[in-house]
Amino acid sequence: MEILSGCSSVVVALSGGVDSAVLLALAVEALGPDRVLAVTGRSAAVPALDLDDARRVAGALGAAHEVVDTREIDRPGYRANAGDRCFHCRTELFEILVKIARQREFSSIVYGAISDDLGDFRPGMSAAERHGVRAPLLEAGIGKADVRELAREAGLAVRDKPAAACLSSRLPVGTEVTPERLARIGRAEEAIRQLGFRQFRVRHHGEVARLEIEPEALATALREDLREQLVAVVKAAGYRFVALDLEGYRSGSLNPETPRLHRIAPARDGGQ
Repeated sequence: MEILSGCSSVVVALSGGVDSAVLLALAVEALGPDRVLAVTGRSAAVPALDLDDARRVAGALGAAHEVVDTREIDRPGYRANAGDRCFHCRTELFEILVKIARQREFSSIVYGAISDDLGDFRPGMSAAERHGVRAPLLEAGIGKADVRELAREAGLAVRDKPAAACLSSRLPVGTEVTPERLARIGRAEEAIRQLGFRQFRVRHHGEVARLEIEPEALATALREDLREQLVAVVKAAGYRFVALDLEGYRSGSLNPETPRLHRIAPARDGGQ
């Protein structure tokens, strides 16, 4: 990719998802592993599975990889969860990456935004702009279907991984983000994953856990034996009531209804 090969060296924000994994693979291919550093943020909002996947991807690609602790939850704007939570989260991470890039003399910082993100509520993009963090996949007009194909071609372990997001995204706008709530959500989701469900979310509504499960698996979730197990494990995680959302899983269901979408015009020529 010309966008990456035009950089002398890059720090890649590696989340553990397929988008940033593909970006890392392309960076290693364009620049060689010696000029690439993958960095993953670790906090109470990051599922352990994502950290494991980030380590696995970086290791398979031969890229140097570091995990840094982020403290976005100490930021009042993040905890308030007023609709711009992702801006404060990304700001925390990008400030750390900027320091790393300066100290290690890396020329650029990149992250895995793609063209599909333009149609969603993504305040984190504003944080990227403010800190000079580029999105090569987005600039090249690469979307989710392209990313999946590139991941398969590269043989990435996360090529079929479902879309992921931080645990704070399970909290409705206006509900304060706290370590205790994140831990409860994390326990419930890990338990559901152990039951064999692949694409789902535990949406936090106080004492109620509203389960969004991919539509294809709703009938399975309603099977008596699994329904009883779902109720048991989610209650064991700390919820009093368990509700199954009959609309099924959909990305961003707790986003503001009338967001001010952040849009960037992607470059189509593969260059600056």
